[in-house]
Amino acid sequence: MISFRIAVLLMEGQLKKRDHNSDACKAAGGAIRDALYVLNGKWKLPLIATLADGPLRFNDIQRALVDITPKILSKELKELELNEFVKRNIFPTNPVTVTYEATPYSQTLGPVLEALQKWGKQHRERITASRRQPADTEVLT
Repeated sequence: MISFRIAVLLMEGQLKKRDHNSDACKAAGGAIRDALYVLNGKWKLPLIATLADGPLRFNDIQRALVDITPKILSKELKELELNEFVKRNIFPTNPVTVTYEATPYSQTLGPVLEALQKWGKQHRERITASRRQPADTEVLT
């Protein structure tokens, strides 16, 4: 089985099938698993994108993401902070002010977000178009 990265390179014509080897496949698969482990779930990428415009307080983030619960938002922010995508700032005001901001490291996800956005748009258009066309199959009774 070939890895996703190897498959992409094959599709782009940058790699010939005979250049593929098991070690490269395992390394690419491991890197993809690592990325998916860190960015798993439906909220992490939208959360990073929300913070890209500047620091926000917890309730402002929750309002921006609409359907996220406080419990899930708190969990996601902690995980993103552990992985150095988000920084938590505490200000000694009365009451204490806490803001969250995207770190410079989170900017490395820019190409990933752009690629996902492009693919998502193409996928939605493909599925929408295929649902508009009459089915090519017969209904058997």
